[in-house]
Amino acid sequence: MDAVILLPGEGERIAAGASTAVMKATAETTGGAFSMSEATFPAGMNGPPPHAHGYTTDTFYVLEGTLHMTVGDSEIDASAGSYILVPPGVGHTFANISDEPVRFLNISAPGGLEKYLRVLADAMSSGTMPGTPGFATIVAKYDFVVPT
Repeated sequence: MDAVILLPGEGERIAAGASTAVMKATAETTGGAFSMSEATFPAGMNGPPPHAHGYTTDTFYVLEGTLHMTVGDSEIDASAGSYILVPPGVGHTFANISDEPVRFLNISAPGGLEKYLRVLADAMSSGTMPGTPGFATIVAKYDFVVPT
């Protein structure tokens, strides 16, 4: 692996609907160990439908604003400085239910989140939205299990 230095605002920018993810680390740059995005959700934006991962550990660190999270049976309004780890098999979802944007880091191990985000962005630009059968088919390829 080579060293990676990305300054503020640098990284691959992936827009899916109104959300934006700037990839800071990818499976390619970390030898497959993890992926990390800096995500921004505008006020009032829903995130993905409730889902779990078979082998991926999903972590979130809130940089600005408040990220509403459901993890298992718990709900939390995670403010700046909050850290949430979601192990494989635990159902979760997240959204911005506040009146202000939220910015957070999403770290997934092993890496590969960027592949899902690219496909999601393409699908959403073609009209396939979260919660639809087409969406469930897409996400199943990327270790997302969406209850039916």
